[in-house]
Amino acid sequence: MTTLKMTVNTYSKKGRISPLLYGSFAEHLGRCIYDGIYLKNNPDVPNTDGIRNDIIEALKAIKLPVLRWPGGCFADEYHWRDGIGDKSKRKKMINTHWGGLVEDNSFGTHEFLQLCELIGCEPYIAGNLGSGTVQEMSEWIEYINSSEPSSVVQERIANGRKEPWNLKYFGVGNENWACGGNMRPQYYADLYRRYAVYCRNYGPNRLYKIACGPNSDDYDWTDKIMESITKDCSAISLHHYSWMTSQRATELSKDNYIKVIAKSRKMDELIERHGNIMAKYDPEHKLKLVVDEWGTWYKTEEGTNPRFLHQQSTMTDAIVAAGTLDIFNSWCNIVSMANIAQTVNVLQAVILTSGKQLIKTPTYHVFDIYKEHQNNMLLESYCENKRLDSDEQVNAISHSASIKEDGAVFITLSNASLDKEYEMDIELFGNHYENAEANILASDNYLSHNSYEEPEKIKKEAYSQYKLSDNRLFIKLPACSVIGMVLK
Repeated sequence: MTTLKMTVNTYSKKGRISPLLYGSFAEHLGRCIYDGIYLKNNPDVPNTDGIRNDIIEALKAIKLPVLRWPGGCFADEYHWRDGIGDKSKRKKMINTHWGGLVEDNSFGTHEFLQLCELIGCEPYIAGNLGSGTVQEMSEWIEYINSSEPSSVVQERIANGRKEPWNLKYFGVGNENWACGGNMRPQYYADLYRRYAVYCRNYGPNRLYKIACGPNSDDYDWTDKIMESITKDCSAISLHHYSWMTSQRATELSKDNYIKVIAKSRKMDELIERHGNIMAKYDPEHKLKLVVDEWGTWYKTEEGTNPRFLHQQSTMTDAIVAAGTLDIFNSWCNIVSMANIAQTVNVLQAVILTSGKQLIKTPTYHVFDIYKEHQNNMLLESYCENKRLDSDEQVNAISHSASIKEDGAVFITLSNASLDKEYEMDIELFGNHYENAEANILASDNYLSHNSYEEPEKIKKEAYSQYKLSDNRLFIKLPACSVIGMVLK
């Protein structure tokens, strides 16, 4: 077994790991909202005003910090007034992006904000710049956040909500380089400047305004956006998917497995290069990156609507999630929020449902392990590495180390190799540690996944294959595994 050395300096703190890096994304797409989070006609499933109780509890358990809604592409065809008031009178529309189905708007502003309150997470709303008006966007924020007795606020009160919700995170459009209007960056920048003026603050609440940033490696978009909108803006978005639409998740070849891992690891380069462009216009990095769509994207499952983007979630996705979250941790001074796509039944979902049944995917269990990083200080760490056997030049090991307020250190490790186990020799500098606890997520097959027949085939489990002595930790890191360890 190969031994790899790692060092962690408990005195060298690099920045705070915001809980918002562990967010999620829920769009009106396929079975994410309807027949997923929200039940229209299934009283047999325990729910709170139509919101599934088991989903609420599952998301609370991983300390979900923020949830983005209503899209995605759907955001720029969504008109918020269609989703308030008497549900029997709400306007029905065609969801032209996702399957051409009739959207009855029974899940709207009140329902979404209630969902966030039940979970205990921050709401993040993407506003309609593509097909909506300035007035429409402005009045939506007034409806949500104002406490003054305007006509819009009286309308909210009449619909059952007296106090404002104090929404903080607001996106001014979504993917306006594509489904949000096929705009040129200069044109979008001008529209952003106009719309953002009317995204008002109410009371002490301050909006965190997020502009539409680039698609993956579109560095020209970032350059032209930053040239125009460094004022009245808190962050720009970044979208990056690990595409492999030629195969289904459970049929992925080993060569394509490595390609998916390589595509996900490109996130590190993207953040660095976009961050460097942003620094030209904002040397102090006051504007942040918000990676509000990321994850794997495979061929849809057989027998499902291709526009519903329903895919299984395997150990491959767990390795992708662990490596990506480690990247976000490492860039915690530049990336202020991230939202995996998506929460339920769509793309790299953390949860899958069918009738009364609910599955926590391997990706869910990664988030369950990694939640211990939330609000910690990132520590300086270094790890020797090995390349995977491929032309992709991908490192096998991904890692993060952080320290809690009480001095406990939390370390995450993942091994993307499918056939090599490593022994990690971790030397701790600074504080002294005598006790350790570890959890592992592992499988001997990268295609392994949880099913309705075996919902707990892959899950977080206690792990004991380690030794801590004289501030030196030796731990076995199996192939295709993710480990989280607390040192006290």
